[in-house]
This record gives sequence, structure tokens and C-alpha cells, in this order.
Amino acid sequence: MKIKRLKKVQKNLSFFVNNYKFRKPYQILIDGTFSFAALQNKFNIKEQLAKYFQADVKLLTTQCIIVETEKLGHKVYGAMLIVKQFPIHQCGHEKNTVTGSKCLRSMVGSNNESRYVIATQDRLLQEQLKKIPGVPIMYLHGRTPTLEAPSQKSREFAEQIRSKVTMTDMQEERIKSLKEQFGLKSDITMQPKKKHKKSGPNPLSCKRSQKKESNSMIHTSEHKVNESGKVRKRKRIKLPAHVKEVLKLNTHS
Repeated sequence: MKIKRLKKVQKNLSFFVNNYKFRKPYQILIDGTFSFAALQNKFNIKEQLAKYFQADVKLLTTQCIIVETEKLGHKVYGAMLIVKQFPIHQCGHEKNTVTGSKCLRSMVGSNNESRYVIATQDRLLQEQLKKIPGVPIMYLHGRTPTLEAPSQKSREFAEQIRSKVTMTDMQEERIKSLKEQFGLKSDITMQPKKKHKKSGPNPLSCKRSQKKESNSMIHTSEHKVNESGKVRKRKRIKLPAHVKEVLKLNTHS
């Protein structure tokens, strides 16, 4: 099966799984028209439907459908043999059989409580089933099985279900008691939030005041002067004695 076709069937099927609680194995009700189309197109229903749904399927039919194909005679003899291969689902019409389409409509009821997938080529029956919420419809397009997209009625009803889903008081109490029993009560909701104390500015990011800087500069300069030691004295040059005598004579003269 092509990837695009596989994604499409999985998308349509997941809608019924999520909104109408369809579960594996999927129950597929097959009528005479679907069996006849499968015979004409050499379509193996048992093998191909399991591949198409990528899951276990339960192929079913009813006594009414078998009787209907038998009454149609040799024209649909092959389709009758195919239908008789599937298990017969009780439909409630065993004593007084009805047509296949009426039987399938009664099996579906008003809301398809038993979660059947209806496989039929009957266009009139398909249109009738589209008016019932939660009914997947399947047919053969040549040799290709096709699961129709959910009908407008199914989508609207699913939207109503989602909008009405609310938790009752009893359910809330039950969940609360279970949380307390297993110690799942949230500490975050029970304990008050701790208030953060206001901290002062970061001393490393603050600039020093100008006065402090000037005072510190004076202090450091004085400190340097003090640390430099005593005041330097001028060095005296010692003169020899004969030079001193010559200088005295020159001054007297």
C-alpha cells in the first residue's frame, strides 16, 4: 500500500478510535454488494483488509445477507460463496429475514453502539449511514479498498461530546482521595511561596564617590611620601687641604 493511502486510512480510523472508542480487532460487517465487487476485481477480502487496516480485523456477515444473495440466483453465486466464508453475526431477524440494507441499518441502530465498520457498495445505504454518528463506511474502488472520511454528522456529534466532557464533583473527590492515599498531593500548592529579601546593590558594580576617591588619593600620596623615608640632604663635597689654602689666599688678596 502506498504511504499516502496508508496515512489517509490511519487518519480516518484514528478519528473513530479517539472519538467513538473503536478497538482492535475491528468488526467489519460485509454485505453481498461488497463481496460481488471483490469477486469481479479479484480482491481477496481476508488478506487485503488486514493489510489495509494494519491491524487485526473480524470479518462478519448476517443471516439476512446470506439469504438475500441466495435469492438473487446464479448471477451472484460467487458472491454468495464468499459471504458464507465469514462468521454469521446474530441480527435478530433469524425467523423473519429482511433485506441486507435493512439488516445492516438495524445492526447499527441510532449510534452504532457495537462499533461496526460497514463494508458495502450500496450507495443508498451509504447515504443513510452517513446520517448516523460514528459509522465508518468502506467500499471498493476497483481493487482498492477505501475507508471514507468521517461524515459531517459524525464530526458534529464528536464535537458535542468533547464540549460536554466535564468532571463531576464525585470524580473530583475521588481523584483528591486517591492523591492523598498515594501521597501525590502537590507541595507547590500547599506551601506558600518564599518571599525573597531585598538585597543591596552589588558593591563591585557601584562607583565610588568622588570625595572618597580624592581623599584616598591624598592619603595614598601622603603614605607614599611617608613611606619614601626622610627628606634627602644635599651631599657635601670634601676638598683637599692644599686646595683650601689656595682658596683662602685668593679671597684675602
